[in-house]
Amino acid sequence: MISLKVEDVKSFMAILLTNTLFDEFVLKEMEIQTFKSFYISSSFHENFFSGEELEERTEKSDALWSEIRGIAFSIIRGNKTPLSMKIVLQLSKKHVISLVNGLGGKLNIEDVGGLYLNIRFDRNELNIITGTAIKTFTLDKTLEQEWDIWVRGFLKAQNIAFTE
Repeated sequence: MISLKVEDVKSFMAILLTNTLFDEFVLKEMEIQTFKSFYISSSFHENFFSGEELEERTEKSDALWSEIRGIAFSIIRGNKTPLSMKIVLQLSKKHVISLVNGLGGKLNIEDVGGLYLNIRFDRNELNIITGTAIKTFTLDKTLEQEWDIWVRGFLKAQNIAFTE
């Protein structure tokens, strides 16, 4: 787990809310405080969709950031910055598989509960905190280290400046 302080908050927020960069991440939770508190959980209601719509969904019960991004943008849009914001994104299953396969068999994909980005904005400061969830006990921190390396590279590739 690492904590990265984003240097240019305004630029990062523009990328997060108007760009497709994070669209393949799964939204686990979002809380935004403006004049009211807005909260979205990862609860899924299958009966909202038709059978055809359910078949078309790639992540059956997960909401991708692409599906929620516009809602977040409409809550935040305006002249005032939010009082605070917390967004928890999870790396999609196909990307987790790719990352775990790169470890050379040190871990089974079934043992990975998730790889997370906790994006937190408070008092005009934005931090990204990485997290890993492994379903079995292990002292091996290889996956956590690889995830942290992946996140740093992901942000650097997008010219998102940060300090650790």
